[in-house]
Amino acid sequence: MNGLTIFERRQNILRLLADQPGLRVADMAEIFQVAEGTIRNDLNALEAEEKLRRVRGGAVLLTAVSAPTNGSPGSATPVSNAEIKERIARWAADTIEDGDTILLDASSTVRFMVPHLQEYKRLTIVTNGLETARLLARTTAHPVVLVGGMVNRSGNATTSLIGLDMLKNLHIRTAYVSCVGFDLQVGLTERLIEEAQLKEAILTSIPRIMALVGSNKIGAVSTLPFAPPERITHLFTDSGVSAEFIEQMRQAKINLTVCGENTVRSFTVEGDRPQFTIGFANQSEELSFAVDVRRSLERAAADLGSINLVVTDNRLSGEEALRVADKLIQRNIDLVIEYQIDYKAGNLIMNKFQQADIPVIAVDIPMVGATFFGVDNYRAGHMAGRALGEWVQERWHGRLDQLLVLEESRAGSLPEARIQGQLDGLQEVLGQLPGSQIQHIDCGNTSAISEAGVADALEKSPDSHQIAVICFNDEAAFGALEAARQANRESDVVIVGQGADRLIHAELRNPHSRLIGSTAYMPERYGEKLMELALKILRGESVPPAVYINHVFINADNIGRYYPAID
Repeated sequence: MNGLTIFERRQNILRLLADQPGLRVADMAEIFQVAEGTIRNDLNALEAEEKLRRVRGGAVLLTAVSAPTNGSPGSATPVSNAEIKERIARWAADTIEDGDTILLDASSTVRFMVPHLQEYKRLTIVTNGLETARLLARTTAHPVVLVGGMVNRSGNATTSLIGLDMLKNLHIRTAYVSCVGFDLQVGLTERLIEEAQLKEAILTSIPRIMALVGSNKIGAVSTLPFAPPERITHLFTDSGVSAEFIEQMRQAKINLTVCGENTVRSFTVEGDRPQFTIGFANQSEELSFAVDVRRSLERAAADLGSINLVVTDNRLSGEEALRVADKLIQRNIDLVIEYQIDYKAGNLIMNKFQQADIPVIAVDIPMVGATFFGVDNYRAGHMAGRALGEWVQERWHGRLDQLLVLEESRAGSLPEARIQGQLDGLQEVLGQLPGSQIQHIDCGNTSAISEAGVADALEKSPDSHQIAVICFNDEAAFGALEAARQANRESDVVIVGQGADRLIHAELRNPHSRLIGSTAYMPERYGEKLMELALKILRGESVPPAVYINHVFINADNIGRYYPAID
């Protein structure tokens, strides 16, 4: 499909996503024979036109459930409230863990979870949905167990009890289900008796039930209940619910997540301590590190049971971060945890929160007046720089043709120390490098921009065969590696990252990879520490101006100790 105009390529992207909704950015780049960055730009433009919604690594259509029907290629089943259903499904999917065995019912809302399951490892998925099973088989590598039995009239699900025996030896941890109606007295209900009976029988032995219920179904009662309120672990809905319903869920001690268009609010069951509402403005839902920080914060809030957490997305934009700040202030939050990339916007954001008398914790990027939490940037960089220098000393006898520095100027002076630490650590081992050997590249905080920058540098340096690369983060490191591979020059480079997040774990396990290691920031541990710091501030306790996390340099020799592989 090369040679298409931008309009033609984007129309073809929409057609492909209707037929193959699990397509990743890399798949589409290969199909259209363009760079991954080009596809990401196309997806962003189509999202702005409200034709799709970006998900990690790809996108899903907003106008249809991504599953063919009647064997017709490219056809899709229209659904109502598609954007709301996709929003609910996205946040429900975040409760899955690697290695889980899960049940997905045959509902259209739950089917929207499928594109979000590709990032998980070693899942086993059980479903009675025929369309769901086909979609899973086509777009994921996870084993799928289809519950047998009679096919319903619509032909999209099995609904009889015939196939239950096959589930006896499966230890299903979590069920994800929707319904026709939900009432706090009756529970989850279905219209068809046989469907309700099947769900009730399946759910009997499953310890965790996640209910995905649009606000239009709240308060409705249909023919037959299949799960009473006390069996529901967590309910996901949209922002159409009332404040009265939220309070009723608290009293019923059912965890609730309200998925709005711009904010996501988590209400955990009422505890014995005072309740606080904490806002979290995340750096970007497109970055695996930032997603892991957000997930760890949600887990910490749920564990405490006394926190209302409001989650928003800064989208790597200072302008968006300012708009997000206004939205959080409108939510009457008690404290905000701000994670944003543009240090120039920091003063304006701080002014907004200070005017509203809201304390701020700044994550990784400092903001004047906020309590800092996160990376000890110079030390983290220095560890990676020394490791890189020792590799070059051992493998290339201390010789370098070129040093590429993938940096992010928007992040300000403190993350600059991360780069300086890498330079100092490297030069402590190899000696001072002449300025002519060092090339600075804007990484854009994304793998796509980093890949393009390194590809250009490699093209301009065909005779350089000993090239070291230091990076602002792992997104930049991964982009540099991809550029080297695309140019068939992987053996010419050696790369270190910053973060050691899951994006590069597979590379770090490979002793032959030229991405030789990364300083770990442990984003999965941020939540607990951030929540502890936030509660101290809210209770008026004294806290230091900066709280740093511990660091370790992760490579092929020690990654199993910190991140055991899931086969």
